[in-house]
Amino acid sequence: MKPLLGTLCLLGILIPEGLGYDGSLAQPRREVVEETGSPWQSLDTYSYTRYHPMEEIYQWMIQISEKYAGVATQHFLGMTYETRPMYYLKISQPSDNPKKIIWIDCGIHAREWIAPAFCQWFVKEILQNYKDNPRIGRFLRNLDFYVLPVLNIDGYIYTWTTDRLWRKSRSSHNNGTCFGTDLNRNFNVSWCSIGASKNCQDITFCGSGPVSEPETKAVSSFVESKKESIVCFLTMHSYGQLILTPYGYTKNKSSNHEELIQVGQKAANALKKKHGTNYRVGSSADILYATSGSSRDWARDIGIPFSYTFELRDNGTYGFILPAAQIQATCEETMEAVLSVLDDVYEKYWNSDSAGKVTPATVVLGLLVSLVSIF
Repeated sequence: MKPLLGTLCLLGILIPEGLGYDGSLAQPRREVVEETGSPWQSLDTYSYTRYHPMEEIYQWMIQISEKYAGVATQHFLGMTYETRPMYYLKISQPSDNPKKIIWIDCGIHAREWIAPAFCQWFVKEILQNYKDNPRIGRFLRNLDFYVLPVLNIDGYIYTWTTDRLWRKSRSSHNNGTCFGTDLNRNFNVSWCSIGASKNCQDITFCGSGPVSEPETKAVSSFVESKKESIVCFLTMHSYGQLILTPYGYTKNKSSNHEELIQVGQKAANALKKKHGTNYRVGSSADILYATSGSSRDWARDIGIPFSYTFELRDNGTYGFILPAAQIQATCEETMEAVLSVLDDVYEKYWNSDSAGKVTPATVVLGLLVSLVSIF
């Protein structure tokens, strides 16, 4: 299915002067052409060091699936509140063996533009390098990647047209008197118990009920249907330079908390080696704030063992309006962290399995050894 590309006036628009929705100072988007997307004809000229409007991301997904046909495919996930199609990219090498799945989503919060930029960077890096990079090639032999570049499409478009600091979706509430749900408070896990609001005017509004929003329903239904195969769930945000483990709704720890911290700290170390950026690792309740209804906590509680939130650059200097000049460095270092997590997932599910697995080859080898010892 081809995306329904709207006629959106997405370039050259300034934010109204005054305050952003959360009370922070709204900043005019100057030098839009230099900072963000520009016209492009082919994938070869697509810039991964600029921010792109949604229409260009739709086009990019089509071209990715065309250029890397057989490895990258575009799939329909659902419709947003404003009836825009949600697509994810599946990166998979054909195989007769059952594979595990890595889920990565970006842009659940509209104003966090660096997150969708990373999802695009990740797809580019995997597809450009899997043939020649043994590390990435090894992953693809046993793993499929499901990447949702922009989860909150309506909100993301709204940050380009109207309010750069908008966070939520664009659903209508209270007879059209207020708009948007915080999609990362809308998942069915301790819904709206802490760190969320039932007031639709608030930026952490949890919705009218658990999984009340079409975007949340689309992701939840799909992930639930694949949960037996999904071994890692990564959701990308900004800002704060954090790798967050479950939980946000309780100080209690998940059953594999120590493993999650160990894997997360290793990832933070790998990230720091690239450009010297410091990340902290811990549960949301311990090192950030209490939250309920988050996708990360929900994913862990339905049985997905490795579940993390990444809060990308920076620490508040630019905040949500991270300059495009920092996209490359941010994506490079984040890629190192994600690959580190994948290393550990791979070791856990394949090297450890193969070490103790009895196969026909090992049986034959054992018989040969026994015969040699007899004679």
